[in-house]
Amino acid sequence: MTWQFEHVTLGQRVRFGTGTAAGDLAAEVERLGSRRVLLISGKPTEVTAKITVAAHCTDVAPHVPVENAERARALAVESGADLLVSVGGGSTTGLAKAVALITGLPIVAVPTTYAGSEATNVWGLTEASRKTTGVDDRVLPVTVVYDTALMASMPPDLAIASGCNALAHCVDSLWAPRADPINQALALEGVRALSRGLRRINDVEGRESMLCGAYLAAVAFASAGSGLHHKICHVLGGAYNLPHAQTHTAILPHVLAFNAPAVPEAALRITEALGGGLIDLYDEIGASHQLRGVPDVREAARLVLPSVPPSNPRPVTEDDLIALLTAAQKGLDA
Repeated sequence: MTWQFEHVTLGQRVRFGTGTAAGDLAAEVERLGSRRVLLISGKPTEVTAKITVAAHCTDVAPHVPVENAERARALAVESGADLLVSVGGGSTTGLAKAVALITGLPIVAVPTTYAGSEATNVWGLTEASRKTTGVDDRVLPVTVVYDTALMASMPPDLAIASGCNALAHCVDSLWAPRADPINQALALEGVRALSRGLRRINDVEGRESMLCGAYLAAVAFASAGSGLHHKICHVLGGAYNLPHAQTHTAILPHVLAFNAPAVPEAALRITEALGGGLIDLYDEIGASHQLRGVPDVREAARLVLPSVPPSNPRPVTEDDLIALLTAAQKGLDA
């Protein structure tokens, strides 16, 4: 076998610790020479205790509605912001990215979930029940501040769904349009770290493993691009306003089962990295593989089909999508 590929590694600073977020954030604000920080966070946070905040945007919503993005952009201009600091999950990071996309302001991201958006140059906006995504290096945070203490208060069901969402980044990266041996290696190590962490999600070492895995997953995904799984979830999320992490959690086993026969080696490597089957892991940690909130799977399949990547390991028809979504809706074992 011969390899030929073009791999791009995104440039980003990562600060990782437990109980260090406030100090690490202050150090980054100073390093970047910022004087007017626009904080983007859905609720008050002690993470900003050591910096001065010029303005605070709390207008965070799932899937980043266009109108929310426009208000946040206006606030950035009005406040004279020279730096965006996002503290929260994927929706919060996504809103900061929407501001950066237009203003070019740098972002320092402080994640409080395992979403992974902080390590990608992918943005998403929703308007009229349709989600649009794109890639632009302006939206990649210049620094990510990881602190496992910020994950300690997550409800267990949300932490599990967020971790499974990160797993989906890994799995998709094995056959996404720009998959290569480098991002595949990162993805598989991400699977190992996430599967370890999901089994120990209530202790510090487990959360450390989860955060490392989520970062590896996001770096792999940023390089490999969106595969079938993410195309399905992005379309459904925008069309039906579905919860992001829970939707990814529900869809993942069904996409993996659909693609596995066409890529048996990749499927075996995923199983080995998980330490068993994906459904076995789901049963062990209490994750759901049942899709909720889609009123009409035929309509959903029609919406998804135009977004299916031509590079998917096996061809995808509208009937395939109907069958996949029906199985997910019924919660059948994948």
